[in-house]
Amino acid sequence: MGEIRLEIPARPEYLSLARQVVAAAAAVEPRFRSERIDALRLAVSEATTNAVQSHADLGSGERIVITCDLDEERIEVEVIDRGGGFDPDELPAVPEPGDPERLEFERGLGIPIMRELTDESEIRPSPEGTAVRLVVYRSEASAERSRTDPAVDAPDVDVRDGGD
Repeated sequence: MGEIRLEIPARPEYLSLARQVVAAAAAVEPRFRSERIDALRLAVSEATTNAVQSHADLGSGERIVITCDLDEERIEVEVIDRGGGFDPDELPAVPEPGDPERLEFERGLGIPIMRELTDESEIRPSPEGTAVRLVVYRSEASAERSRTDPAVDAPDVDVRDGGD
């Protein structure tokens, strides 16, 4: 179908615009259930919030790049920042929702939320920043096929050049 590319300043005021990219893409391909779109919008909001915070931590004036690519079976969004990058495998484990220890976690829930809400999520850190790829499929059958088919692979993105 096509790709939408948005570059936004790393400021919280632009989070709603990032969510609207997903809504606009979904309007082009109306076969996606609204629950799938809402889940992806929340995941994109979490990824963009993390990118804004990463830029703020470094005092970076660089823009955050958000791309949304869709076809009849899937919507894929990528959020690319120029923050310091991080290793997602080194994040502390988040306790289960019913665990009283969970109350100690004021932050750090964004990545588990992204993983829970999407059919695919991938975090690619580098010294130049982080690329977060989030995918939802129109149907569960399509999602299952992508997880089991080795030919379905995520493209490599060079975070330094914004993925172009």
